[in-house]
Amino acid sequence: MGRLVPIVEAIFEKVFQLLLRELKQSTRASEGNCQEVAKRIATEVTRICSESNRIQASGEIASWAQTLASQRLKQCLHYYNLGSRQGRVELHSSLSAIVYRYITPSGLPSSYQGRLTLIEDFLQGFYIEALNSLRRESELPVTYQPKTLLELAEYMAFVERYGKRRIRLSRGRSQQLIILRAQTFSGQQPPETFIDMEKAAEGTTGESGGNWSAALGKQVREVMVAAADPNPIEDHLRLKVVEELMQYLQDRNQLDCADYCALRLQDLSTSEIEEILGLTPRERDYLQQRFKYHLSLFATGLGWELVHQWLEADLERNLGMSPGQWQTFTDLLNQQQRSLLGLKQQKLTHQEIASEMGITPSQVTKKWSHLLQIAWKIRNT
Repeated sequence: MGRLVPIVEAIFEKVFQLLLRELKQSTRASEGNCQEVAKRIATEVTRICSESNRIQASGEIASWAQTLASQRLKQCLHYYNLGSRQGRVELHSSLSAIVYRYITPSGLPSSYQGRLTLIEDFLQGFYIEALNSLRRESELPVTYQPKTLLELAEYMAFVERYGKRRIRLSRGRSQQLIILRAQTFSGQQPPETFIDMEKAAEGTTGESGGNWSAALGKQVREVMVAAADPNPIEDHLRLKVVEELMQYLQDRNQLDCADYCALRLQDLSTSEIEEILGLTPRERDYLQQRFKYHLSLFATGLGWELVHQWLEADLERNLGMSPGQWQTFTDLLNQQQRSLLGLKQQKLTHQEIASEMGITPSQVTKKWSHLLQIAWKIRNT
């Protein structure tokens, strides 16, 4: 280890100067604030390079350090440029999408609003856990709170990385920390698993940081959720679309498609998805094509109204088409299709439309799905 010390010190200084220069150029933060954030990120990068056997064995420690530092810098600047409000909305939305299917205990029905409440409660605790972890790993005082926009961006980037840390499980498997936390929150794992994860996540057997005050919990909820969301309707619509899509897949016994969908929502690479699901590239490609098929059925079938509302492409908005596209669309329709479109615009049910048109409700569903497919092609041409 003694031989590594000069190398580590040199890497730290190089990374620190790189980060400091970029932060000063890309933000309006004070130089002192830039120095503090640059030092914390450089310390994290140096620690990873020092503790990783794979990086040490590569013989390219400096190259790894620069790559890790650049990734963290890009992530931090991303949240900084979004601003405090939109940055928190994006983080909250992305973490909600990752954990939503793991929050409700298996076998127990849950309303949409009930699941939202559970997700909010879970993420409230997770934000505090991540803040405590940032304090420990950066050797910050227990009272530290992000105050400037740059510090908040640093914290949000850390929360995202912390949640996506991969924890090794039995039989060579691994899973993201936030998913394991969500499963524990829902009572789907025994308490001892939580303790093991705590050690693995922190790399230490020290205190877990579990003494969270009610006041701090209230503060995090207010900062990260309520005050931060300028458009809660859009956020909730997105979550509801995902929830109903997953239910649609599960009702049709397409559980592997549901798993694939959950992993895609986490923005994992194809190689990571193959590793987690234990698939060959060919098997993953087949699963992907099957998922796209069911996604298309959902978007033009039972879930069409919700999906189009979320995309701001419902009937009140001409299915998301411009006036010219709408004219092209209606010109393509025959008399029966125009009648169906008019009845749908009157907000009649499929049963009522079937009576009006003299066909069965299932035929109404099929014909309406075909109309949506035509509209989809025109809108995206």
